[in-house]
Amino acid sequence: MKNHLTQLGPKADKDTVRRHNLSLVLRAVRDEDETGEATRAGVAARVGLTRAAVSSLVEQLLETGFLTESGKTFSGQAGRPGTALKVARTGPAGIGVEVNIDYVSVCVVDLAGTGRVRQTEHLDNRGEPPEEVLVRAARIAARTLDSAREQELHPVGAALALPGLVSGGAVRQAPNLGWNRVPAERLFADALAVLNPGLGPLPVSSENEANLAALAELWFGGLGDVRSFLYLTGEIGVGGALVIGGELLRGAHGFAGEIGHVVVDPTGPECRCGSRGCLEQYAGQAALLRAAGIKGAGGGAAVVELERRVRSGDARAEAAVGEAGRMLGRVLSGAVNLIDPDAVVLGGIYRGLMPWLSGPADEELTGRVVSGLWSPGSGRLRASSVAGDAARGAAALVMQDVLADPVAYAGRER
Repeated sequence: MKNHLTQLGPKADKDTVRRHNLSLVLRAVRDEDETGEATRAGVAARVGLTRAAVSSLVEQLLETGFLTESGKTFSGQAGRPGTALKVARTGPAGIGVEVNIDYVSVCVVDLAGTGRVRQTEHLDNRGEPPEEVLVRAARIAARTLDSAREQELHPVGAALALPGLVSGGAVRQAPNLGWNRVPAERLFADALAVLNPGLGPLPVSSENEANLAALAELWFGGLGDVRSFLYLTGEIGVGGALVIGGELLRGAHGFAGEIGHVVVDPTGPECRCGSRGCLEQYAGQAALLRAAGIKGAGGGAAVVELERRVRSGDARAEAAVGEAGRMLGRVLSGAVNLIDPDAVVLGGIYRGLMPWLSGPADEELTGRVVSGLWSPGSGRLRASSVAGDAARGAAALVMQDVLADPVAYAGRER
């Protein structure tokens, strides 16, 4: 009988332990900085290390530019006041690039996860050669990098947020873009290297845009104690992501969350993915606009017009949004029965439509979730925060590597 025990890694040496503890302290300061003032004593209590050990680690993080300190902070307890620690606002940064059907958005975040630079261009990327779309994205990213350097930020990596099935650095399939087997990471990295000669190649990664929007919601949104949720983003298509216990659930091949292509009616309209009657054909942006009688290719102006019509009581627009809500609730109920999340979060175009979308969706969920724990107005169906966007999630994902091993990024400048 075979032994199926997990293979153990090598024993941790002193250097490995110290690098781990540097990460522990840096992340503790960042977390404390969000809610108040971090001090050596407070960090020591939080991470379970001695005050002396934390002081040594803090000094190294100060010397390498990851932390700064200022002033004195008083705890109200006996003893000398401590200096307030903060993560540095200069130095390593992450760049996130969201390439969507009708826009490209680029965001740079610092160690604290704060968005420092943002550039968005509305472009119709449908039917355009992937190479050209990614060159456009690289041009916007290059301008964003220039702005970041003016703030003494030095991006250490870029992450692409892409709509569709993303695996191994490539877009396996993005029906709404018309992409198949596109080596997105390589094309983008090559274009960016040409636009930034002499600076060396910037490491590039890629991920599904809904996954990255969900991570942004987890890290920066208003979820409170919620650590397990289903995230939907309504754009031209309908994307989905699963976060369970604070971790993104990617699936065996990285394709989990494709809820927009769950079939509502097998005899329904043909979908770009090749199937029929997908949720996207009932609750996606194009379907909503068509049902509301709004002509055009979609995009920001059309969505604003849809919101204006439902707000003014336009019966056709209200019916279109209500029907989309019912279809969403119907499909979501199956997902809730399957994974039992604490909440369902709706982002993208759904955020602004929640007052008219949530009632029909909640009604379907209440009637179909077998646990009986779902009820209208419970707060389990909620709009995403304005902080939960894919570009910021992508940039912050880059910074997770820096936070995990600051030593590997000490002294890096581009």
